[in-house]
Amino acid sequence: MEVKLDKQYPLDVDAARAWALLTDLKATANCMPGAEITEQLSETSFKGGVKVKVGPAVAQFGGTVDVVEAVPAERKMVLRGKGADKGGSSASMDLTAIITADPANPAHCVLNGQAAVIVNGKFAQFGGRMMVQVSDMLLAQFVENFRQTALTLPAAEGSPAASTVAASAAASGGDAAAPAAVPKAPVVAREINGLAIFWALVKSWFGGLLGKKA
Repeated sequence: MEVKLDKQYPLDVDAARAWALLTDLKATANCMPGAEITEQLSETSFKGGVKVKVGPAVAQFGGTVDVVEAVPAERKMVLRGKGADKGGSSASMDLTAIITADPANPAHCVLNGQAAVIVNGKFAQFGGRMMVQVSDMLLAQFVENFRQTALTLPAAEGSPAASTVAASAAASGGDAAAPAAVPKAPVVAREINGLAIFWALVKSWFGGLLGKKA
């Protein structure tokens, strides 16, 4: 079963810091609940896994992620990942991620992502619609963690973000040269909670059903 995704997420962080985080695959993977990079196989190939917990049962997916293309001038990253669990389920993904600056606000940017995900085995039984809903929920968590993590990175001197901090400090009567308080990195779950996702989908389904009846 194949699922295609095309998403855009506005971020209140400048494009330079968002790109710096995106190119750090280990840090980026840590923004996804349950995912981690465990080993760097080469300059463009990494080994990692995703842990999924449903009640007392825990499933571990292992696989690789390869950087197919990285274009700093376009802030474009193309990734290919594949993995499998011991139960025979497997998945692969081709992802293109692009960071674009917000012309109206240089301190903001947009994370654009296009992905084609192929799932085989027991997880394919959920159907395309549910897979899209689950993907949307996980991506929303990932993007929020990505945003918070990017904000913890130091802004380059002379960048829009640094200028904004200096202007804010001057407006409040503070010392523009003094370092601004750095936001704390988000606490990311080390495993995906399958039950929580299931109940969220059930609530969403009932909500939609009641909405249609109304």
